[in-house]
Amino acid sequence: MLPSLITGTRRIYVLARAEVLHVVRDRATLAQIILMPLVQLLILSNVATFAVKSTPLAIVDFDRTSTSRGIVTRLNASRWFNVVGRSSSPEAAERALLRGDITMVMTVPRNFERDLVRTHVGRVQLEVNATKGTVAAIAQSYAQQILASYAAELVPELRPNRRAIFSTPEAPPIPSIGILDVRTRAWYNSELEYKQYMVPGILVALVTIIGTLLTAQNIAREKEVGTIEQLNVTPISRMQFITAKLLPFWVLALLELALGLVVARLVLGVQLHGNPLLLVGCAAVYLVVALGIGLWISTIVETQQQAMFVNFFLTMIYLLMSGLFTPIDSMPHWMQVASMLNPVRHFVTISRGILIRGAGFGEIREPLAILAVYGAVVLTLAVRQYHKTSA
Repeated sequence: MLPSLITGTRRIYVLARAEVLHVVRDRATLAQIILMPLVQLLILSNVATFAVKSTPLAIVDFDRTSTSRGIVTRLNASRWFNVVGRSSSPEAAERALLRGDITMVMTVPRNFERDLVRTHVGRVQLEVNATKGTVAAIAQSYAQQILASYAAELVPELRPNRRAIFSTPEAPPIPSIGILDVRTRAWYNSELEYKQYMVPGILVALVTIIGTLLTAQNIAREKEVGTIEQLNVTPISRMQFITAKLLPFWVLALLELALGLVVARLVLGVQLHGNPLLLVGCAAVYLVVALGIGLWISTIVETQQQAMFVNFFLTMIYLLMSGLFTPIDSMPHWMQVASMLNPVRHFVTISRGILIRGAGFGEIREPLAILAVYGAVVLTLAVRQYHKTSA
């Protein structure tokens, strides 16, 4: 038993060493593994955000009073809006909206200040460029918050025991029957910084894409150059072959993740609230799944080009169903159930749980258990599929 174990280990080592030498000697592959993910992390961490800052805004002011000018001042003073134009021509503002030069038009009607004094309700109109999707909705929400805050500032100027209310077509005025004091507190990310939220997910995406792509091309490359036939006649077993093919990329992906965490902390300033070693340990389990899927793809295709196309197809589904960019709660119910089959979803949950919330093993054991089961299943499929290919 022991001699066979030593022999098997030696065979795995020799084949794995050959894979490492191939990667080290191929500068393009080495850059693909090390440099490209870091460059993508630096770029995507700054562009993959739903934060709304300096949104271009045009004001159409028909009232031209101190109160209407106060609205412009409040909007321009916030970090969310940048007032790029003021006029009394709605046609000019709508043309700018059509060209995409601005995201929102705020129209202040005539007699705005007079109505506010008499009826304590001031009406304004917000027009947003809805083609920008979420950004338009967030900008509209921010504008309503600023208006509500400005209305509260006008209370001392109005009749005692009354309050000012600004309304838009999307937010009708609330009857002045009392004041509801609502106070909110954002847990785990008090500044609502999207970089803090996105970087853990981007790290998962990059490790998945690079790892799966490289392993998907692995056996396919052996088929293309003809060395697969030489390997098939050697005494190495199917499990030893798959293990030797997976092990080098498994180690490299873990090193890449560790390097990404260092860059996230030192360069991007992301706070790591949890234990990074726990994340690396969970990544060790997850990478068995990700790389195993890549090897499985490699066994069912004949060329590296086919492997790239299949990997691209799966990666798009992985990322869009993982909750990385869009909340899973917003998906249809059947899609939420289907996303449970997505291993990326579970590791994104683990990554954000550890790095953002400081979760411990008890909080992430369920998705980790799912990944462990996935790893066993994927490795079994890869080994069995390789047996069929080499038969």
